[in-house]
Amino acid sequence: MTDTYNEVIELLKKYPEILFGFTDIHFSEYSSKYKGALVIAVPHSQMLALDTYDEQLFEGLIAEARNKGNAILKELESILQKGDYDCKYEIPPVAQTSEETLVAPFSFKYAAVNARLGWIGKNGVLITEKYGPRVSLFAMLINFDFPAALPVINSKCPEDCFECVKACPHDALKGKQWDIHTQRSELIDYQLCNQKRRLFIKSHNRKHSCGFCMVSCPYGL
Repeated sequence: MTDTYNEVIELLKKYPEILFGFTDIHFSEYSSKYKGALVIAVPHSQMLALDTYDEQLFEGLIAEARNKGNAILKELESILQKGDYDCKYEIPPVAQTSEETLVAPFSFKYAAVNARLGWIGKNGVLITEKYGPRVSLFAMLINFDFPAALPVINSKCPEDCFECVKACPHDALKGKQWDIHTQRSELIDYQLCNQKRRLFIKSHNRKHSCGFCMVSCPYGL
């Protein structure tokens, strides 16, 4: 299976702008079926700040990154589907399955932390050194012993930085500094955030992207 690993790495090197890492998935219910996960962070093609923020532009950048990430996953699938590899894999759903719990079957953010791509900010999203939170995450569960990274266990956000907290128009962020044991409810009122975003479904035919807490982050600018 070494050839599988090498071919995956060579494919990912074709995209020098992306971040990627491998993690075991002991933290996930999928761990009974798969040994680990490949996690990919695709940066937005434009690093928006508060003074350049536009909701529709932000949504467009997310869609663009989503298309690119999905295309990379397709290329990875073609490698893993080869007859001489026959490696079991699965692409977990990105979105939560319940508007009540707002919990996805597989936590892409926690997987990214465990794959050492970044940490969780006071805004409740992944922060990367290079791009800040301006990335879209993708994951592929793979039944293969890839070399797993050591997780990031503490936030690198300055203790006295509250730019994302101040930028939230709904006061949904609580200003707590994250570590590996922090629960998401300690960082953000997800129900309030979701409720405010849902108000735009009728006018936008989707939830409001509301990226204030992301574009206000000084990392990546």
